[in-house]
Amino acid sequence: MGFFDALLGRTKPKRANLDDLFALPPAALTLQAATGFTPTGVGAVAFRQVEGAAFQSAESESVALIGSDPAASVRQENDGFGFTWQVVADENAEVVNLVTNIHAVNSALVSQGFDTMLLCTTVYFVHPDGRRMALVYQYKRGTFYPFVQSGPKQRDNPLEIQVKGVLSGELPFEEDTSNWSALWDAPGMNDTPGAPELST
Repeated sequence: MGFFDALLGRTKPKRANLDDLFALPPAALTLQAATGFTPTGVGAVAFRQVEGAAFQSAESESVALIGSDPAASVRQENDGFGFTWQVVADENAEVVNLVTNIHAVNSALVSQGFDTMLLCTTVYFVHPDGRRMALVYQYKRGTFYPFVQSGPKQRDNPLEIQVKGVLSGELPFEEDTSNWSALWDAPGMNDTPGAPELST
C-alpha cells in the first residue's frame, strides 16, 4: 500500500489464501456454542464455468479426489447466473473432512490456472428453528462473511452482525458489509443436515 493510499484511507483487499478454510472447524464449534447453529455437513465451491479440456480435467480431478473418501459425495449444479457449484457433503457432518474435501476442489481448479474463475466457498449451518446460514469465503477479497437466510428472500442482518462479532477473532472477516452478497437458496443450502442425498 502506497503513502497516498494510507493517507486517504484506501487499503488493498486481502488476497485469497485457501488455507484460511482450515480455520472453519474450530470456528464452527464457537459458532454452535454462541448461536445454536450446527453444521449440516454440506458445503460448496462456486466458479464461473469455461469451456476447454483443461477445465474439464480440473473438475474431474476434484471429483475423483472427493470420491476416494467413503463418507463424502459430490454433485454439480448450475445456478442460472453463469456459475457452477460443486456441492460437497460429508454424511457424518464432520466439518474437518468437509473442509478438506472442499479445499481439494479449490486446489484442483487453482493448480490448473483457473483461480480467476473461483467465486466463493460456502459451508452451511442450520438452526433448530429452521433458519439456514452460510459462512462464505470470497476469493477476490480473501475474507469471510455470514449469510443467514431466515425465509424466502429474507435475511437476518442483526444475526449476521452477531456472528461476525462471535467469529471475528477466528476468521478474517469482510469489514465492508456491502460486500456481504445474498446467496438465496444457494446450491446445497437446503440439503438435509447430516445426511444429504448426494451422489458422485
